Amino acid sequence: EKLRIAVLVSKAALQFISGVKPSESDYVVPEEVKAAGFELCAEELGSIVEGQDVKKLKIHGGVDGIAEKLSTSTTDGLSSDSVLLNKRQEVYGINKFAEAEAKGFLVFVWEALQDMTLMILGVCALVSLIVGIAMEGWPKGAHDGLGIVASILLVVFVTATSDYRQSLQFKDLDKEKKKITIQVTRNACRQKMSIYDLLPGDIVHLNIGDQVPADGLFVSGFSVLIDGSSLTGESEPVMVNADNPFMLSGTKLQDGSCKMMVTSVGMRTQWGKLMATLSEGGDDETPLQVKLNGVATIIGKVGLFFAVVTFAVMVQGLFMSKLQEGTIWSWSGDEALKLLEFFAVAVTIVVVAVPEGLPLAVTLSLAFAMKKMMNDKALVRHLAACETMGSATNICSDKTGTLTTNHMTVVKSCICMDVREVGNNNKASLCSEIPESAVKLLLQSIFTNTGGEIVINKDGKREILGTPTETALLEFGLSLGGDSGAERLASKLVKVEPFNSTKKRMGVVLELPEGGLRAHTKGASEIVLAGCDKVINSNGEVVPLDVESINHLNATINQFANEALRTLCLAYMELENDFSPDNAIPLSGYTCIGIVGIKDPVRPGVKESVAICRSAGITVRMVTGDNINTAKAIAKECGILTDDGIAIEGPDFREKSQEEMLALIPKIQVMARSSPMDKHTLVRQLRSIDEVVAVTGDGTNDAPALHEADIGLAMGISGTEVAKESADVIILDDNFSTIVTVAKWGRSVYINIQKFVQFQLTVNIVALIVNFSSACLTGTAPLTAVQLLWVNMIMDTLGALALATEPPTDELMKRAPVGKKGNFISNVMWRNILGQSFYQFMVIWYLQVKGKGMFSLEGPDSDLTLNTIIFNSFVFCQVTFYYEHLDTAGKAYIVISMNLPYKTMLRNFPQVFNEISSRNMEEINVFKGILNNYVFVAVLGCTAVFQVIIIEFLGTFASTTPLTCLQWFVSVFIGFLGMPIAAALKTIPV
Repeated sequence: EKLRIAVLVSKAALQFISGVKPSESDYVVPEEVKAAGFELCAEELGSIVEGQDVKKLKIHGGVDGIAEKLSTSTTDGLSSDSVLLNKRQEVYGINKFAEAEAKGFLVFVWEALQDMTLMILGVCALVSLIVGIAMEGWPKGAHDGLGIVASILLVVFVTATSDYRQSLQFKDLDKEKKKITIQVTRNACRQKMSIYDLLPGDIVHLNIGDQVPADGLFVSGFSVLIDGSSLTGESEPVMVNADNPFMLSGTKLQDGSCKMMVTSVGMRTQWGKLMATLSEGGDDETPLQVKLNGVATIIGKVGLFFAVVTFAVMVQGLFMSKLQEGTIWSWSGDEALKLLEFFAVAVTIVVVAVPEGLPLAVTLSLAFAMKKMMNDKALVRHLAACETMGSATNICSDKTGTLTTNHMTVVKSCICMDVREVGNNNKASLCSEIPESAVKLLLQSIFTNTGGEIVINKDGKREILGTPTETALLEFGLSLGGDSGAERLASKLVKVEPFNSTKKRMGVVLELPEGGLRAHTKGASEIVLAGCDKVINSNGEVVPLDVESINHLNATINQFANEALRTLCLAYMELENDFSPDNAIPLSGYTCIGIVGIKDPVRPGVKESVAICRSAGITVRMVTGDNINTAKAIAKECGILTDDGIAIEGPDFREKSQEEMLALIPKIQVMARSSPMDKHTLVRQLRSIDEVVAVTGDGTNDAPALHEADIGLAMGISGTEVAKESADVIILDDNFSTIVTVAKWGRSVYINIQKFVQFQLTVNIVALIVNFSSACLTGTAPLTAVQLLWVNMIMDTLGALALATEPPTDELMKRAPVGKKGNFISNVMWRNILGQSFYQFMVIWYLQVKGKGMFSLEGPDSDLTLNTIIFNSFVFCQVTFYYEHLDTAGKAYIVISMNLPYKTMLRNFPQVFNEISSRNMEEINVFKGILNNYVFVAVLGCTAVFQVIIIEFLGTFASTTPLTCLQWFVSVFIGFLGMPIAAALKTIPV
């Protein structure tokens, strides 16, 4: 809506300006423009096209006049001379939009500091510093306050670093999204070029589905319909021709093909000006992020309840002791400091309880997966597609270019009713066997009725541009001795109807040199043949198409199709001289020239990929516009069509009732001769029965199906810009195996988040229960604010980082998909969480109650030593549990829950081994692949080193004291004991 209003306002402003301006003929060329060799400035060009000013266009001599003033040619394009191109760039600018300045690292630091709980803790730290220094002096009185400050800064900088790196990743991916190449004529050579290299004066070739890359003027073309809805909001397409030649950047070709001369680029286009006023938002939250935010909110509320009760219990204990002592109205600095510490502990309990690492883990995992998928030839356009693809139960795939190589060659033909092999050795003899009149018609049909083009590239070599089908036909024509340039010059194009997937045919009308009009058509064999009533026989004579001939040609089509060949029928008809270009090309009355069989081999690895999908519980369906026999032959070769599967044609499918469709759909494995709406209907029906559907598409008409699907997969090579814009993921190499890789990464994301949730919920449950119960029973909390902050930072940030970056394994594709109805926190996870929580809680309480006697601790430091042992044990418990969980993916990362807290010490050595146990939620062997991942080894090593430093050297800040060898051994052993317990838990069926 904003775009539409902006366009209408800018148009009104331009019309107003043109109304008050003096005569356009008074235009004066600026000196710098004239010095560069041009006669029009960028502003004048912009006002002509953006304002769609026909009057001003005529004053400048129309399109040809503009071309002359821009020193370009509508046939040969610009010169490739770098000096001239640089001059043009200086005058008219480059075809890039100004981007918003990226946020710097300090901005992320500032945003991290806005966290309300951290701000409250900051105030606590300030008060603690003031009271502590006043009571005990510097530096002893500043230890607690500085410890909180250091912990806050550590949390802030780690969070900011993580967010900053993630923003850089998304920026790189955004650049990949915008890489678009287009065909341009320069130096009379047609070549592919990045849209960023376009300059005013360039001659651009556009086809159906292409996005207009810059503002420009229509030079020549046929049946051009422009969809301007993305720019103006108007749904009705606009016809572009010589009378209405204005084409605006950001609009799309809905139909037709044309040549366009670029007039404005970059920020001088209407699209560029609008982009300068509107900021494009980032991705919305993904479904999993929304779900986990809800989980985090609930846990946060529970944590807030525990924090309030813990604070109330501790304050009540202090008040009761003062009441018994009779000093309720007399408060010392130490007691005030203790009250402040109670509040800081309560606030920090909330910090630990709120698992902000959950959405962070999702974002990190998705960002990591997106980056890695780029290396695997898949460009993710929407974050949610990463996780949704992991739940996919169905893949509806195109055939051509996805399951097949898209490198086509004509290998068989039926010209003049005779079937012949077409090989490199017999093409010359093939030409001699066909009557001369038929060869002439065949070559005219191939070279004039085509969307491809034969050009001379920059190296002086012949190159064929166009779709693989067009390329195969043009190569066939050249092998028969045809001359593309001569054929095109010999006759004049009157009308062109480009190929689209609805009509399944394309056609042209020619004005012949000897006079008269002739129409050529080609397309799906059955459809074109149905419009023929005559055929050229083996003598080169045109004869009526009788039943015997029709049966022969249909048998030939089926024979070619059964050999997995793509078939095309070529036909022509003579038209009356009163045919108008405004009329549609006739659909019947044609003479059949012949049928060609085009070989498109199955891609290597497709059969294996389909088998992987089947073992992963994903049903693969082929949806193609090809002949049903061709489709069945390819589907069997790929392993898609099985004995109990059904192959159906689109026309039959669309005639079924709703009930018949729902009964039939589970068995359909191949849909041939399908229209885009058939594909859309299939996807909609599959989703109605709670299937998660991924769909591939490459054409403009595939956009509805791509939009309807849970995951739209557009082809990066053969796909149009319209298809890519409607898709969630772009398959850069058009390969089906890449789609399987995307599914594997999607599952990896889902599993990684599950592992992190299991790990974090275990730590949260233990931390909350221990603090709460200890406060209620003893009147003191076992963990200080500094210690809790340290636990939180390690648990949330490093936990998220380690688990989010776990790569996928082949094992992931051997389990059934989650689907729409699967619970995110599974019964297996609850079993592991509750089992490990119970073990850790019992260990901590046993050490708190019996620890002094067990280690023969006496004297004033006995409490501190016991708490250090407790903290140490808790750290190693977490690392074992984490490792056990990680093995789900077969590799090892380690999330170090290094709880510096003094009572956390009890919990922390168990946490080290808790991480190891978390490597696999179900398998007992958690050591499998433990050394395959350097990140795991690095984090495990860092955990051990930091733990030693904390225990042995940071006693003042962390409330710890150095331990003996025996005490270290017991701490590690308690943590290690979590692993056999985790293994025992996995034997309990759920």
